[in-house]
Amino acid sequence: MPDNELPLVRRPIGAHAPSTGGLATGGLRYATAVGAETIQVFASNPRGWAPSAVDAAQDAALREQAERAGIPLFVHAPYLVNLGSPDPRIRDLSVSSVRHSLARSTQIGACGVVVHTGSAVGTDRATALRQISECLLPLLDEITDDGPDLLLEPMAGQGHMLCSAVTDLGPYLDVLDRHPRANVCLDTCHLFAAGHDLADPDGVTKMLSELQSAAGPGRLRLIHANDSKDGCGSRRDRHENIGAGQIGLAPFGCLLRHPATAGVPFIVETPGGEQGQAKDIAILRGLRDDS
Repeated sequence: MPDNELPLVRRPIGAHAPSTGGLATGGLRYATAVGAETIQVFASNPRGWAPSAVDAAQDAALREQAERAGIPLFVHAPYLVNLGSPDPRIRDLSVSSVRHSLARSTQIGACGVVVHTGSAVGTDRATALRQISECLLPLLDEITDDGPDLLLEPMAGQGHMLCSAVTDLGPYLDVLDRHPRANVCLDTCHLFAAGHDLADPDGVTKMLSELQSAAGPGRLRLIHANDSKDGCGSRRDRHENIGAGQIGLAPFGCLLRHPATAGVPFIVETPGGEQGQAKDIAILRGLRDDS
């Protein structure tokens, strides 16, 4: 089994971890503090284009200690990435940023790099999708056998986003030739804001069925578990603590029981810092372990 491949075990639950003091020092300290079984990190400035300096000692320590503890690692690409942009400079910077995230992920043994699926602002959807193909297919082909998957994250539906509903992933994956290293990260707040009514008793099952029809089985590799401050279809990406928002507790229990999420890690990106995220992880672990 490749170093970055997830074993089919119960769904690990963790958090996005700050890297103050270094990826290993900061990330692993935070994981311990909040009770995380998996962590996601930024490998460079999330709001800038400049690639981060590489600290080989921190990379090696993070990889070794995470492997020893059985903690799956994920990297989130910078927020500025938009491969659908009509601006060639933005596209070139986006390609370089994603390539850097993939390389850093390989160095630390991460399972996947989360990248936002982008926006067609200033151009038409067909042109934007063609650009996605031209930009991402070479990057996907560069991924080595022990490298991370690229995890496509649909957004909340604001503006001219290329993916918000899970059905949008079908055309997106089509232009990527259904590449085996192109997989999916779902964010529950994004899904709810985009119109998937997860709070409905059948909402989770319906959404996951639509995902399988659009993307195919086995492509779901990560879930960002976030409640939503705003209502279904709001198109507003405002995260809330688990059970304190408009989604509520029950849908997270459904997600943690559904066969489609077997072995899939859950990462909270919720408010409240260390204390708030520790509580959210504990809630999700309770839902999982009682299922």
